[in-house]
Amino acid sequence: VQRAHDWAKDVVAPMAETWEAERRFATEAFESAGQNRLTGLLVSSEDGGEQVSVVGLARVLEEIAAVDFAVAFSLVCHNNLAGAVARRAEGSLRTKVLPGLVNGSSLGAFLLTEPNVGSDAAAITVSAAQDGEEWVLNGEKAWATNGTDADVLSVYAQTDSSLGHRGIATFLIDANGPGVIKTPGYQMLGGHGLGANSIRFDNCQVPAESLFVPVGEGFRAAMEGIDLARVLVGAMCCGMLRTALTTASDYVRERLAFGGRLADLQGVRFKLADVSTDLEASRLLTYRAARTFQEGRDAAVEAAHAKKFSTRVTE
Repeated sequence: VQRAHDWAKDVVAPMAETWEAERRFATEAFESAGQNRLTGLLVSSEDGGEQVSVVGLARVLEEIAAVDFAVAFSLVCHNNLAGAVARRAEGSLRTKVLPGLVNGSSLGAFLLTEPNVGSDAAAITVSAAQDGEEWVLNGEKAWATNGTDADVLSVYAQTDSSLGHRGIATFLIDANGPGVIKTPGYQMLGGHGLGANSIRFDNCQVPAESLFVPVGEGFRAAMEGIDLARVLVGAMCCGMLRTALTTASDYVRERLAFGGRLADLQGVRFKLADVSTDLEASRLLTYRAARTFQEGRDAAVEAAHAKKFSTRVTE
């Protein structure tokens, strides 16, 4: 956590406005994150990772988001994928993909959402059809964090629409391979650094070994990843809210108006007190969810409460 705090202060803070002004992915941040061992946080030490707990990961991301939400969210998606690959991938697929994700030489992206589907993940339409020893993917994904610069795509696709969510499988695909079409990054106020975009698949042929999560298990795997992301978004909101409260408190102590400091006005102090209460509530909800997830229990409800409340009070 201290390493993440220092890294965010020394590396991210000086460049955060540049990434936003230039409307581009925070390439320098990700490269530096790899060098500072922040890209394999959920991966075991045997595989070169840091093997931190879910609570520890939440604290790390709270510290980074206190400086820049975009970089923190980029690392959420990458670390989530690296952890999933470490837990699930086997054989040549694991050997090919995992080392680069852990050391940061490869950037990962999670592709679930689609333009006409939104949050109804069971209704995805990107198709994966088996063709001999290969799979052929067609369709479009939206809101792919890290998508503009990604090297590895975790793609959720429908193999048989008649099966509904039971037909969903997950593929690990080379983001720079044939049939993968990256669109320019979305214009997002304050979020250009996370490189979110749409990615299309046009008869994208991938080998059979690219099948990461088997048919029938993809939907559940996606929901597990989303629950963890919700917990981590709650933690990031705690970091942003903490910075906002500190910044506002310092300002009203120095700003003179109406014959005195703004901090001497009771109405101003009331507002800051409300923010302080919101921060404490966000932290309690978030870290309760993190502990539940860490203990291997179903954290869906706790994660939803944490994200819903924390994002609202951070607006």
